[in-house]
Amino acid sequence: MDPNATTMTVTEFKARCLRLVDELGPSGILLTKRGRPVARVLPAASRDNRDLIGAMKGSITIKGNLLSTGVRWHAEP
Repeated sequence: MDPNATTMTVTEFKARCLRLVDELGPSGILLTKRGRPVARVLPAASRDNRDLIGAMKGSITIKGNLLSTGVRWHAEP
């Protein structure tokens, strides 16, 4: 998470969202609910958005045959 992002509650964002979106900075806004982060609002042309593409590359491993259920069966004509 970006330490420069503004943090506010979902309720506060809802009350002020139109003005906040107009004034949205490059770091965006981190929305919280009951003290826990639930969403992040970023500008469409933000550099942060481009960083998300491919961010998980190399962290996911596929075990077994992706296209199989693992159950053997025989179809009868």
